[in-house]
Amino acid sequence: MSRSKVAALQIGSSPEGKQQTLEHILSYETAIRESGAAVVVMPEALLGGYPKGEIFGTRLGYRLPEGREAFASYFQNAIDVPGPETDELAALSARCGASIVIGAIERAGYTLYCTALFFDPQAGLVAKHRKLMPTGTERLIWGQGDGSTLPIVETRAGRIGAAVCWENHMPLLRTAMYAKGVQIWCAPTVDEREIWQCSMRHIAHEGRCFVISACQVQPSPNELGISVPGWDDNRRLINGGSVIVGPLGDVLAGPLRGESGLLVAEIDTGELIRARYDFDVVGHYARPDVFSLNVDERAKRPVAFSSDAAGADA
Repeated sequence: MSRSKVAALQIGSSPEGKQQTLEHILSYETAIRESGAAVVVMPEALLGGYPKGEIFGTRLGYRLPEGREAFASYFQNAIDVPGPETDELAALSARCGASIVIGAIERAGYTLYCTALFFDPQAGLVAKHRKLMPTGTERLIWGQGDGSTLPIVETRAGRIGAAVCWENHMPLLRTAMYAKGVQIWCAPTVDEREIWQCSMRHIAHEGRCFVISACQVQPSPNELGISVPGWDDNRRLINGGSVIVGPLGDVLAGPLRGESGLLVAEIDTGELIRARYDFDVVGHYARPDVFSLNVDERAKRPVAFSSDAAGADA
């Protein structure tokens, strides 16, 4: 059956921490189950938080002690993968019968990654994608992912993959994902701008795939009790804009702005055949005699250990 329902859950991280955020996610269980959604996408950095406006005490050439304290607090609010939070999300996926894609701040050693986690109703946590290139000053606090976490996951709605926020603007990453056969493109984000809507419609039209973008929604800095230099304190910190787009760039649901909620649309992956009739960017519309792309999917570890058994016996 090629028809199914998919959804974007638009909520924000709780300023009280990851446990309260998780409880907010779980409060949507009934809505998710009743929607009949086969895939639910949740925003970037939802678990762990997106610290918009935070400078972590850093100036060019030096870092202040209070910035180290801010980072330590942020680190404590990140999650281990796997860990208790992923166990809760796996259970939610099972109860709702929905595959879940959610943005989280992943703690690995002493490094943080902006990660998209994939959950299957039967198998639980099945994959993750670490953001390849943190944007701007995100590089102060997040490490870079590598080619070993570029999964395509089978769901009952179709094959899903994910790109996080501005890495959606990386044309070579998009090409790699198209070549992997993505049918439903998941885009966790905190970008609320109109140009983001244009990007989501472009990716759907370029890749001839369905796109689900889930954005956080956050109150004004005043309501959150934080100070963001140069920010209008009466304007929302993040205003949402979650959207679901069809393979010809047509908006199927949303954008949802200024409020929390579950955005739902029916899709038909059978449409992808008709959509790619005149444009298959990694098929008949490609020119491999002129252009080629090599993707290195090996994990890049800074330190590698090998054991030479023969040398040990000598």
